[in-house]
Amino acid sequence: GNFFAFFSDSLTTVLQLLLVFVLTIMLLVNPLAYRQLVVRLFPSFYRQRAETILSECEIALLSWMGGILLNSVFIASLSGMGLFFLVRVPFVLAHALLAGVFNLVPNIGPALSVVFPLLVADSPWKALGIILLYLFIQNLESYWFGPMVMQKQVSLLPAATLTAQLFFASFFGFLGLVLALPLTVVVKTWIEEAFIKDVLDQWQGNSAHLAVLEPVTEPIITTEIPTEPSASEEQSDFVENRE
Repeated sequence: GNFFAFFSDSLTTVLQLLLVFVLTIMLLVNPLAYRQLVVRLFPSFYRQRAETILSECEIALLSWMGGILLNSVFIASLSGMGLFFLVRVPFVLAHALLAGVFNLVPNIGPALSVVFPLLVADSPWKALGIILLYLFIQNLESYWFGPMVMQKQVSLLPAATLTAQLFFASFFGFLGLVLALPLTVVVKTWIEEAFIKDVLDQWQGNSAHLAVLEPVTEPIITTEIPTEPSASEEQSDFVENRE
């Protein structure tokens, strides 16, 4: 029973990875058709802006992929140097390359990468050294190098990254875990461009514009009330008339 469940889960994971691989190839073969389909889902007055946001998403995804590759190079370099200078196991280059490639699979990949050097370790002390080395490298990448790179590449905070992985994994399983970060990058770009810049910033700008408008004042109409002449003025007029 347990073996069948493990085999079924493993087969599902492999099929999901193949599905992601096939869909990626299909999108890369003819991306313009899918892009136009997404743009047509928006109202006509917003389609040009949607094109711009999709271009921003493309730039953000390329930056994210660059960050992932930097992380993999970092993992492969430290793994190779540690295995060669500290542990001294055979096939160092192959193990280092596998560590970098498996790092592309979040959470599960680093655990799988340690299996292959353990298989060729010829003593318990070397096996323990391999485990400690890989734990050190993964923690260094997870808590220092990886967040620093992602913060610079796509401005993703570590807490947001972990929350996204937990959210997508809980709903979509292993496939959600694999796609959590690129989906988060896309959602973040849409929120920044469509909601913050196009709605909140415009709203704030209109409010500030209304605040600086001068109040309209109505003209004040004054009427002069004729005053009666005083007694002295009447007497002087009477004297002048007599003369």
